[in-house]
Amino acid sequence: MRYIRYACIAVFAIALIAVALANRGMVTLKVLPGEIAGLFAVTPSVQLPLFVVIFGGIIAGLLVGFVWEWLREYNIRAENSRNAREVRRLEREVKRLKSEKHEGQDEVLALLDEAS
Repeated sequence: MRYIRYACIAVFAIALIAVALANRGMVTLKVLPGEIAGLFAVTPSVQLPLFVVIFGGIIAGLLVGFVWEWLREYNIRAENSRNAREVRRLEREVKRLKSEKHEGQDEVLALLDEAS
């Protein structure tokens, strides 16, 4: 199983290297369109290889997706937390009620009853 995992990672790495080698051309990234940049008298731009832009877009998309999913599942996590607190509270209550039940009994019989 470990070798299959390493083989998949190697194939993925080779594919990424192939994409990077095929897209080495430089591109200019501009923060603002030309018309808006003229209004603000600012033209921020940077020159990067195309594969950096592609991989950056993939990573940014993954991060947005992870954050979106984390926020979407907040209600589920909150409900699970409430349920876990309620289960712990009920377990404590059951333990307390069992101990009250055994209050005047022999300790050995109480232990045997508690084990079942």
